[in-house]
Amino acid sequence: MDAMHTMEELVAELNQYNYHYYTLDAPLISDKEYDALYDQLAALEAESGIVLPHSPTQRVGGELLKGFTPHRHLAPLWSLDKAQNIEQLRSWNTRVLKLVNDYNTKNPEMPLPEPCYAVELKFDGLTLNLTYRDGVLVQAATRGNGVTGEGILAQVKTIKSVPLTIPFKEGIIEVQGEGMMNLSVLADYNTRAAEPLKNARNGAAGALRNLNPKTTAERRLNAFFYNVGYAEGIQFSDHQGMMDFLRTNRFKVNPYLTYFDNFDDVTGQLAEIEESRSGLDYLIDGAVIKVTDFRIREVLGYTDKFPRWAVAYKFEAEETTTVLESVSWNVGRTGKVTPLARVEAVELAGVTVQNCTLNNVGDIERKNLKHALGTRVFIRRSNDVIPEILGKVTEESDGGEIIFPGNCPACGFPLEMRGAHLFCNNKLNCKPQIIGRITHFASRDAMDIETFSDKTAGQLHEELNVREPADLYELTFEQLVKLERFGEKKAENLIKALEESKGRDLASFLFALGIPNTGKATTKMLADHYRSLEAVMHATAEELSGLPDIGGIVAESIVSFFADPFVVTSIKRMLELGVEAKAPEAPRQVSADSFFSGKTVVLTGSLQKLTREEAAERLEALGAKVSGSVSKKTDLVIAGEKAGSKLAKAQQLGIQVIEDEEELIRLLKG
Repeated sequence: MDAMHTMEELVAELNQYNYHYYTLDAPLISDKEYDALYDQLAALEAESGIVLPHSPTQRVGGELLKGFTPHRHLAPLWSLDKAQNIEQLRSWNTRVLKLVNDYNTKNPEMPLPEPCYAVELKFDGLTLNLTYRDGVLVQAATRGNGVTGEGILAQVKTIKSVPLTIPFKEGIIEVQGEGMMNLSVLADYNTRAAEPLKNARNGAAGALRNLNPKTTAERRLNAFFYNVGYAEGIQFSDHQGMMDFLRTNRFKVNPYLTYFDNFDDVTGQLAEIEESRSGLDYLIDGAVIKVTDFRIREVLGYTDKFPRWAVAYKFEAEETTTVLESVSWNVGRTGKVTPLARVEAVELAGVTVQNCTLNNVGDIERKNLKHALGTRVFIRRSNDVIPEILGKVTEESDGGEIIFPGNCPACGFPLEMRGAHLFCNNKLNCKPQIIGRITHFASRDAMDIETFSDKTAGQLHEELNVREPADLYELTFEQLVKLERFGEKKAENLIKALEESKGRDLASFLFALGIPNTGKATTKMLADHYRSLEAVMHATAEELSGLPDIGGIVAESIVSFFADPFVVTSIKRMLELGVEAKAPEAPRQVSADSFFSGKTVVLTGSLQKLTREEAAERLEALGAKVSGSVSKKTDLVIAGEKAGSKLAKAQQLGIQVIEDEEELIRLLKG
């Protein structure tokens, strides 16, 4: 009995920790502490031969199944009507308003309220229908044809954000949600998998419809829940109440859920979701708009296929297939030689795509693309980023071979393989590297040399033998004015811009140097910490590794870069020619009792009396760290008008929110 009692306590405790970790994204204990409790439970189960039905040890996947059993849903799972554009969305709302007005005309004694709307994400995964009897998960099924699906209980039990038991024990309920594979999990899985998955959607569907639950468990699926399709013992008056019920019963509800009284505000929210789409860690292909009031839903009813009270707004597709036609090889400013794929032209996310990314030689081999020329491939595009080839549609090696170059395609120098990448080490005489370094040095976020472009860099290299950034500061008006397409005015402007660039700050100069594996945030942090170019150049890997956001690889990159005699000589020349690399101003003393001191703050929505940039500057001056995303590490969210998903996530995580701008200004003034 003592062992059984201990096991019951451990199961309850571990399930509580799982809920906070996987559903609330707010861990209560460390992974090490969790693992110790889990191992204790597993040992007791092995010793006693007893496994409690809701034990977290059952989530690892059981024995191989013989097949799927059909499951008839207690309530139908409806499809959604689709709106491809705002005009079609407004037409849907016009129909809703007409039906409501017609009802109110006929029933003036009990009129319906004005419709309000919920906006949710439309997930691109696999629909799940979970059945709970008296608080216990007893079945899980796919959508199937909406009436009958396939029972996948063993597979769904491996999803740690799915509760095995819930507090509601009044009868039978069916809860619908979406099973998915997070993009970060997919990327991590593919680094270890013998057969990489082509995309997250296929990864989730393949895991949930796999007869081996252990395979499902290995893919570490996630799930969000958005509907109670059937319920005994409870009724809901509106969508908000149903969502509160799901949260209370430990279902994971996506924070991107907003409510609006005015339909015009719905369209603004759709634009915000589409803009933030590429930053999500899971696939969506649109948003779902629902009328919130359940009385209105009942009156609106259903067509043969769809509920009239909901509609799916489809975004432009981010993924499609096309034919891989050829692969060329490009040399970057660091000497890295990367493949660029040419594909059969296809429409994707509103643009015609013909070029696609293939990251490196290792990427080609890992994605089974070595013999893929002339075959159909999956491609994916996010925002303005060049689309990436995800893999072949078929598994066969039935296409032409992609030949890896042995020599630099630009200068003929023998290439070196470092990890998964090819490199040309001829940095002094390889034209694309030279032009790339000079162009990067002059770019806006670096030395910000006005009127400069990659064409200018190419011309200066070819006609005046400019080979490195230091050469720019030795150019004369007399040299420039003789160049083709360089009149007196253009020559004067470039000389003036070069002179002005000498006064750029240390952070800009460090970024302009193009240190491998470092970006703007890292170079700014280096400038703020060391406050002198010489100190940065002499920093050790051990020192650098102790700084925020710098790991061992970045630290070694910085040390190796400044150990290169070519780099040191170039920097020395630039300093002798007047480049200042100004140290940042002394940091402002922050009052220890500032309300914002030490807090991680997120700004969202529109402020009226301050711009977001002004607010961020003032917050940082008071000791805050301003972040762009809400997480469990966020201390405070400042929400202006039309704050959307970030506000919703903050509320779900219980993070303090300031929605009154006057209150914000009062706190900024101390």
